[in-house]
Amino acid sequence: MSLLNDAACVESSRVLSRFRKDVYACLRARGDALFELTDALLCAPGPVHSPVDLSLSAEYRRGHGALYGGLNHGRIDVEQLREVLARLPLPRWPDGRIVLAVDVSPWLRSDAACSAERLFCHVYGRAKSASQFIPGWPYSFVAALEMGRSSWTAPLDVVRLGPADDATAVTAAQMRGVIERLIAAGQWRSGDPDMLVVADAGYDITRLAYALRDLPVELLGRIRSDRVLRLPAPPRLPGTNGRPPKHGDEFALADPATWPKAAVTTVTDTTHYGKAETSAWDRLHPRLTHRAARPGPGRPPGIPNRRPAPHYDVGKTVKRGRTLAVLQQSGG
Repeated sequence: MSLLNDAACVESSRVLSRFRKDVYACLRARGDALFELTDALLCAPGPVHSPVDLSLSAEYRRGHGALYGGLNHGRIDVEQLREVLARLPLPRWPDGRIVLAVDVSPWLRSDAACSAERLFCHVYGRAKSASQFIPGWPYSFVAALEMGRSSWTAPLDVVRLGPADDATAVTAAQMRGVIERLIAAGQWRSGDPDMLVVADAGYDITRLAYALRDLPVELLGRIRSDRVLRLPAPPRLPGTNGRPPKHGDEFALADPATWPKAAVTTVTDTTHYGKAETSAWDRLHPRLTHRAARPGPGRPPGIPNRRPAPHYDVGKTVKRGRTLAVLQQSGG
């Protein structure tokens, strides 16, 4: 189990036994080989560098031929497995709320030149604490968070992002599927607090909020410190001519002089970071333009349709001399 037992208030052996039976039922072909392979992978004392090493472990009672047969010809019912994960006991916060986190974690494949659909993944701290772009496969994870300082989470879904995928659209569809499965499993009922989804700065929270507006969910996302938002439009005074404004004054996060009086302010003493002060303003919003992704359907009236930018696969590289020759032939 990837979840602390006391956080979910369940009996560990009973839940684990039922979970193993449900996982085994999701294996449609070569189930025995895949199930023992999963046990061997989870019980490995360290990183697994080759699948054949797992066939030598005590948990795997078959030969290496059955191992590769399970990997090549085994079948997993992914949708059924997602429903099994949604039925597991989930950690809840003191008010009974379920908190979900969504984030992208890459599987770096810099030396796998024959691996298709690789993307340049943004990673940190691999060279003198500087960010880099390394070819790999990005995966979008959704997990339920436990309250407090703990690294235990309950994974609920994972989706691989492709070269032609819209990250925000894929995330919205993924979150919708997770939330609907949680509701169908009885994890949320009418009258319960809305689920809280937390995301990092790389997500378009405004667009996600529009895509998930019909679900019992609230979104909390981090934004860049140099963003400029808009305040609500001021009330229209009697006798004013002209078109009413759509937006209010600018709200620059980097310029406190543009901040009006906060609607809510809280002060909390923390054990590690001292006093934490939080301010909140109501109805702050970004100003949408034709260059940004709009939360609503369609494009702004009068804006011509633009062809999407081409996506390139980084699976193959060419030498510089060949690249220059191709550019000269194309006139570039």
